[in-house]
Amino acid sequence: MIRSKMLIASVLSVLMPLASATTITLYTSQPNVDAQLTVDAFHAANPDIKVEWVRDGTTQLMTKLRAELNSGVVRPDVLLIADSISMESLLADGHLHPYLSPYRTAYDDSLFHPNGYYYGTKLITTGIVRHQRAPQNPRDWSDLVKPEYRNQVVMPSPLFSGAALIHMATLTDDPSLGWEYYEALHENQVMAQGGNGGVLTAVAAGTKPYGVIVDFLAIREANKGSPIEFIFPESGVTMVTEPVAIMEESKNKQAAQRFVDFLLSPEGQQLVLNQGYLPGHSDIPPPAGFPARDSIKLMAFDAERTLRNEEINKERFTAIFER
Repeated sequence: MIRSKMLIASVLSVLMPLASATTITLYTSQPNVDAQLTVDAFHAANPDIKVEWVRDGTTQLMTKLRAELNSGVVRPDVLLIADSISMESLLADGHLHPYLSPYRTAYDDSLFHPNGYYYGTKLITTGIVRHQRAPQNPRDWSDLVKPEYRNQVVMPSPLFSGAALIHMATLTDDPSLGWEYYEALHENQVMAQGGNGGVLTAVAAGTKPYGVIVDFLAIREANKGSPIEFIFPESGVTMVTEPVAIMEESKNKQAAQRFVDFLLSPEGQQLVLNQGYLPGHSDIPPPAGFPARDSIKLMAFDAERTLRNEEINKERFTAIFER
């Protein structure tokens, strides 16, 4: 009898932590490999919290989430998606929960919502990619509209790429560029189609010697030996920040807060560095192939304004490039 009681007690001691474990659901647009690494690292640091995750592109995830919200069934506790425009859309409808993470002091104010509704976890900037055998050496956005670049430049379309949409909104809001710049790009026969992957393929193959692209794609391939180089324009780069946010409808907010804290912590930001991205944390150095952090100039971006003008901006772009 005593041995039976001891056996039961032993079994219960193993089962109790499992019974008290919390499960949160993450919706993310990270690449599958990055998402699995992120979840595994978080669970290693927080073994009492299990993460179930769903991965898709930000546009597809938002469509799925909106359908769930309309049906009254909200599955995710945490969102980790590409851009702050989508977060602003959810915030406007009351679906994000504010949380002031203690790690926020290590981040520039531009990387998180002042009330803690979402936090940028990394910097994915957009700049210029050049084939090493190209005759010109562009140093700023204005170079791409010069005659010598005519029909030599490819860029992602803001109708297909979230980063390109933010890039367009940032540049057209800049007083020195504006919509006149996009008119000039079109007049200079800049090709706008698809996403960043197509730009990489075209420039690496030499089909187009110059392009507009997100930093990590070009720098990662250059580090592998591709004959390309990435250029941070002198007047500044545009950026997406892969923000993380807690859903207001989450039933596991405390566990969700720990997920946010992990991503913003030095340990979480070291993971960002290991994945080849520029960490948002000011004390974590850039990955190989990037310049010093303080040499990268970030252009001003207003996520709320961009959300308000999203459809107008898309229509105006279409009117310019598809006429």
